[in-house]
Amino acid sequence: MRGLALLAAVLLVGAFALATAWPVDMPLSAFLALLDDAMAASLQAALRRDLPDWAWSSLAVPLLTRPAWLLLASLGLIAAGAAVTMANSSAPRSHRSRG
Repeated sequence: MRGLALLAAVLLVGAFALATAWPVDMPLSAFLALLDDAMAASLQAALRRDLPDWAWSSLAVPLLTRPAWLLLASLGLIAAGAAVTMANSSAPRSHRSRG
């Protein structure tokens, strides 16, 4: 539970840092090219080798055209939602009757 909350915080801070340090509309593919020139090509080769063809064209390409910060923000929101859900489900319930 705390791990998911920590992961959410790290991802959301990372998304904010990406959005402020680089142009907001910089696509993920351009950001990956900044990190490593061959990363996009090796990612494409790995996905085409290990997954069906539609995974590259229907999943990876749309993600690579979105802003770089959006992927981190999306994963951060999912992790935050999971942390809140797990916190609510593990909270002790009162067994008093309503009346």
